[in-house]
Amino acid sequence: MSNGVLCFANNNGKINYILQAQELAKRVRKYLDLPTSIVTSTPCQVDKSCFDKVIHSEHPMGNFKRYYDGASTHVNIPFNNAGRISSYDISPYDQTLVLDTDVIICNSDLKNAFDSVHDFQIYKDCIDLTNWRIHKEFNYINDKGIPFYWATVFCFRKTKQTKIFFELMKHIKQEWTHYSNVFELGSRNFRNDHIFSIAIHIMNGFLDSDWAKTLPGSLYYTLDRDILHKIDKSKLVFLLEKENLHDEYILSATNNMNVHVMNKFSLERLLNV
Repeated sequence: MSNGVLCFANNNGKINYILQAQELAKRVRKYLDLPTSIVTSTPCQVDKSCFDKVIHSEHPMGNFKRYYDGASTHVNIPFNNAGRISSYDISPYDQTLVLDTDVIICNSDLKNAFDSVHDFQIYKDCIDLTNWRIHKEFNYINDKGIPFYWATVFCFRKTKQTKIFFELMKHIKQEWTHYSNVFELGSRNFRNDHIFSIAIHIMNGFLDSDWAKTLPGSLYYTLDRDILHKIDKSKLVFLLEKENLHDEYILSATNNMNVHVMNKFSLERLLNV
């Protein structure tokens, strides 16, 4: 059985996701000892030495999204990340770990996902590096809604059940207006987290069940209002926005922890050094 990592990287004129993917692939090789394949609409921009396979895709239609670079700077740019619901069809591996390019791997915990007997694994609960922020939207998709799952990282085997799951997500995206009304998301643009959460709820039989199993280890995150200050092997240094103090920060560091860095601008600055 072949195992590997899959990531999606489509640059949007402001953020170099391919550069992030190359750093991700290096860390996957170092900490997980796995090959990485990249899916991109611009394969000519990829350093092919970083990847097992470079898979060409059509440039996806994106939503516009506000990206912050710290608390006071932001820009509205396209968010082109719809491809992951086609991971089953695209992946060259029998068992695949799908990662966002802004996840910084610093330990080997996720390698244990490939030893699991379960067909699909994902994080339901991720951890903010601050202990004062409360994000209700990361617990449930809305106040009256279903549980929230993070599409940032997930692992699947190619089985009949997971094929049904990915076909279901493609259907939800195609009929997004209907599903956003049913689950009271209003006129919001689709996002992967919500599509995954709705599809998992349906796979659970519309009950509080456990069709989707939990990935090993923990995934931490920082918001785009925070700033990644330094990368030193498995040590990451952040400036975290202080509680109730706009544009003021506190220094914090992690060691041997996998972190989802939402401030992609600060990540890219460090990768360009």
